[in-house]
Amino acid sequence: MRTYTERMAKQTLDQKLAILSDAAKYDASCASSGSTKRDSRDGKGLGSNEGSGICHAYAPDGRCISLLKILMTNFCIYDCSYCINRVSSNVDRARFSVDEVVKLTIEFYRRNYIEGLFLSSGVIRSPDATMSDMVQIARKLRHEENFRGYIHLKTIPDASPELIEEAGRLADRLSINVELPTDTAVQQYAPEKKPEQIRRAMANVRMVKDASKEKSFSGKRPPRFAPAGQSTQMIIGADGSNDATVLGQSTRLYSSYKLKRVYYSAFSPIPDSSAKLPLIRPPLQREHRLYQADWLLRFYDFQLDEITSVTRDGNLDLEVDPKLAWALVHREHFPLDVNRASREMLLRVPGFGVKTVTRILAARRHRSLRYEDLTRMGASMKKARAFVTAGGWSPGGLTDSADLRARFAPPPEQLNLF
Repeated sequence: MRTYTERMAKQTLDQKLAILSDAAKYDASCASSGSTKRDSRDGKGLGSNEGSGICHAYAPDGRCISLLKILMTNFCIYDCSYCINRVSSNVDRARFSVDEVVKLTIEFYRRNYIEGLFLSSGVIRSPDATMSDMVQIARKLRHEENFRGYIHLKTIPDASPELIEEAGRLADRLSINVELPTDTAVQQYAPEKKPEQIRRAMANVRMVKDASKEKSFSGKRPPRFAPAGQSTQMIIGADGSNDATVLGQSTRLYSSYKLKRVYYSAFSPIPDSSAKLPLIRPPLQREHRLYQADWLLRFYDFQLDEITSVTRDGNLDLEVDPKLAWALVHREHFPLDVNRASREMLLRVPGFGVKTVTRILAARRHRSLRYEDLTRMGASMKKARAFVTAGGWSPGGLTDSADLRARFAPPPEQLNLF
């Protein structure tokens, strides 16, 4: 009978790809928004990080970006309770060599499957050894293959600052996982990881990026460093933190490290886990509501306590989106006259996005807006009609009606008992 090591040695590239692309699905941060534009239409180099399209990520401007999303390896020396690839987990293991990742990236690009690479990894041997291999992959792609496509590297906070800095010179985006919403949770479920070291590494990335924007005394700028910025990922549902705690942590991370994005990854129980992790609330629906709330905090001028005070336990309402949940609880502010209301209040109308509000403010300088104008501007009037007045439209008693919430909430569902 062949040993495990012998079976590993016999794995084909396709078998490794099947294992390590599936293992990478737990890494959520793989959007390529915010990078500088590069392409090879001038005949120099290979690849592009522009345009629309095996992983599809969506940038805030709506572009669809196709990325080869893989782990370099799912071996790991750590034993984090929530991770399927922890050292004590009984999963199929595989490992790419540096040259295999480079080959896959180039071949997939040539077949027009992808526009870039999202690379993460379990920690093997040591953080520096793993980070060194990842940097070598990016270096070969950039300098030997002249690859101009998008590269996102999941960096390892325990690796040396010099390695992380080199990674930033080669990649478009870096990300360092904060793992869980609180230091206490990290200490309980990932005791080998140190929250203070994670924050130190994130702070260093921010400082180097800020320095890369400054011109020298001769007027020259330093080499570019992670032009798409840094992001992080937080596991949701593996500990008992409520949504107020999660969003509070995200708010601090955005402010402290100038993050481009906090990614929320819904935790689902791992079948062979011996740890008793407190899975609370439907994970995917909760993840979806957290993204919506995150968006309101960043782009709609909402405050944290406004969003999280809607329910008594500090969690988001799972039946309706956070803006609608706020509006239903604060009906005293509605209906708003779209021809007079401030931008701040218009952004609080369910069904109105930032672009719609901008169009409303621009158009009403010249004429009075009617209901049909709002529809043409992109407003979702199915939601907004109960909360606004316009030329030819008044919601009457709809705003204060007892069944207003029921109009938006999903209908009751009979559960299957068998």
